[in-house]
Amino acid sequence: MRARSNIPALMPRLSPGAHRSPRRGACFMEFASYLAGERWSDHPVCTDPVLASLARGVNDKLTDARRDEIAIEIPRVIGLRGDDSVVGLVVALRAAVAALPVASMERQRSLAIGILAVRTALRERDVDTGPLGTLADQALADVPDAVAWASKYLAAQTSKARDLHHSAAEAITRISTTGIAAACIDDPDTLLIATLRDAIADVEAVLVEHGVEPEPSWAPGDRLIRT
Repeated sequence: MRARSNIPALMPRLSPGAHRSPRRGACFMEFASYLAGERWSDHPVCTDPVLASLARGVNDKLTDARRDEIAIEIPRVIGLRGDDSVVGLVVALRAAVAALPVASMERQRSLAIGILAVRTALRERDVDTGPLGTLADQALADVPDAVAWASKYLAAQTSKARDLHHSAAEAITRISTTGIAAACIDDPDTLLIATLRDAIADVEAVLVEHGVEPEPSWAPGDRLIRT
């Protein structure tokens, strides 16, 4: 088991799933709702719903030995939300790009659909995905069969990529976290943690690019977190 000495003092001990009250434990987003001064919930309004979905998935899929490592990221997600769906699409793209190379063949098809649809939706919104787009190209190039199947599937659909809703983006994050956790790789925990951290950084960059400064409702010292 990895030592916990790198976990800052006064940070919470996280546990999987939703909890009725702090007495029964807490997940990543429940602690975010507490720090934001909201009603206790794993679906707080202080965070973009797709980013929150990714955070819940990572929280639940991490092993008990590693879950506390994401606690330090909790304050960063407070206030990270925008009025435009671009934020959710970028989060979904980050999650799918991380999962595609390691997921099972069955999940690769769904992830390829997600990446192709999300990238089309972002292009229609004139969003430059930069290095993340390059990573997406590389991930897709490594699974040509899945891409061919996904392309054929999307060509038969009547809805447009721009019509993607938060529910579809959240589904992509769930498939991604499940795919990483179940992957036959040496250290899925490290990939899950990195995916969440990268997604948070992506959202911060998107909001700044769109002239939206995150306004966290929490500042150090506002609340004492008991371990």
